[in-house]
Amino acid sequence: MKVAAYQAPLRATSSMDVLGLIRVQVDWCESNGVEILCCPEGVLGGLADYTSRPDDIAIDAEGGHLNKVLAPLASDTVTTILGFTETDRLNRLYNSAAVFHKGSVAGLYRKLYPAINKSIYEAGDKMPVFTVGDLTFGIIICNDSNYYVPARIMASQGAAALFVPTNNGLPPTKAGPELVAEARNVDIARAIENSVSVIRADVAGRNESLVSYGSSEIVDADGHVLQSARPLVPDIIVAEIETVPRAHRRGWDASRNPTVRDEYVRLITGTHTDA
Repeated sequence: MKVAAYQAPLRATSSMDVLGLIRVQVDWCESNGVEILCCPEGVLGGLADYTSRPDDIAIDAEGGHLNKVLAPLASDTVTTILGFTETDRLNRLYNSAAVFHKGSVAGLYRKLYPAINKSIYEAGDKMPVFTVGDLTFGIIICNDSNYYVPARIMASQGAAALFVPTNNGLPPTKAGPELVAEARNVDIARAIENSVSVIRADVAGRNESLVSYGSSEIVDADGHVLQSARPLVPDIIVAEIETVPRAHRRGWDASRNPTVRDEYVRLITGTHTDA
């Protein structure tokens, strides 16, 4: 299956006008046989942690409003994954990603680890997988990819690919090209551990207070980087990935050595003690 990652301009994500830019990418994907397009984290309106009025960018996914917002992206052949700020009936905010398939929201994923330190977002509590055509896949948003457990749980449910909406727009003192290398290392690790393709879509460029070099890339199930986006500029990258889950997940063979397996079980259950 052909998949694509859209590296959106950082400046454009502060406005819903970004929908027009995404529509251009959907049209391009339709013309080039791409079936799934991944867009960045918080691409609709930006991230709530960086705005003084987060409720202004929040969208109620349960009440049907999200379907109306995303209607301009409807396509018979291209499914779009994109990040937004979600609000629920209790006015809680979630850093979410929607799977928009044939004109309606087919599923949602809420970020499990909203921030390294603190965030206005609540943490998600589900790790679903989704199926489009022949591909079953999971979604992990940005910081979630630094943790190996969510990826493994999704792979255990049959995921052959992981899409990673990302937003590395950070203050200049915290952002740099080294973040691109760090993201690549993470993507390769998740790919090899679980024998899954990893598709990351980041923002790129500068605005008044933030910068992102752009870490968008596509990594195959053997950890090979198939495509990577140009730094600091908008881009779209495309690659063909496997849709059939590997029969033997490369990083799951610890049980071949019972000592390793038992020690790992003790570690994660809290029964492990230092010598």
